[in-house]
Amino acid sequence: MAVHWKLVVDCADPLRLAAFWAAALEYENEDHSALIERLLAAGLVTEDAVTEADGRKVWRHAAAVRHPEDPVDAATGVGHGRRVLFQAVPEPKQGKNRLHMDLHFGPERRDAEVERLRQLGATVLGTVEEPGSNHVVMADPEGNEFCVQ
Repeated sequence: MAVHWKLVVDCADPLRLAAFWAAALEYENEDHSALIERLLAAGLVTEDAVTEADGRKVWRHAAAVRHPEDPVDAATGVGHGRRVLFQAVPEPKQGKNRLHMDLHFGPERRDAEVERLRQLGATVLGTVEEPGSNHVVMADPEGNEFCVQ
């Protein structure tokens, strides 16, 4: 049986990074507000664990994005498919990523998408042209590298 998984990204500002990646991937921000409200009402979490964004309660320490076509648990807002979770950690990013995402737009869209991602807050780090590959290396707003093909 295949394993259910999610990609977890350590970061300083989960809400900011989730907003960037939701726009970059054309994913949806997960809405955990119903779960948060239930946990607050039951006294299982306190108000200092949450904040507000876009008029709803969100976790301070984590935010997630999911593919818009994948199923979601209505009771928790957690996606059951392709998703990325951003979690706050105290230490800053150090060195090169050991794992990164490649975004495949195709040669006809690549340059326009690089510019769109730059407008969203990404930085162009360089272009790689080698036999069998031609891609742009970029960094998200917190410096996590990814490639655009």
